Amino acid sequence: MMAKEYIEQRDGGYWVAGSRVSLESIVLSFLRGAAPETIAQSFPVLRLEEVYGAITYYLAHCQELDSYLRAVEPQFEALRLEFRRANPTLSRKLAEAGAHNQLQRP
Repeated sequence: MMAKEYIEQRDGGYWVAGSRVSLESIVLSFLRGAAPETIAQSFPVLRLEEVYGAITYYLAHCQELDSYLRAVEPQFEALRLEFRRANPTLSRKLAEAGAHNQLQRP
């Protein structure tokens, strides 16, 4: 079974595949503390699976995407730091997983 692609790059940005919903709108809502279910309600064109896919994509590529998000959203850095402070255990686990993934790449 092939993995489903939830995010696509086009027009210089990142988008939920097949939609006009930007990745940053999902990520910023998530970092502000919105649950995926709440985010899905805010974007009725998306299925809950797509919201989770977008969040997962961000978490798997956060080192690459953080600079992009800083450029497109001035509030991003403050939200990212606030998320880390509010969720220290999750932030630590995500950082460890990211470091592990970097070691596994050829």
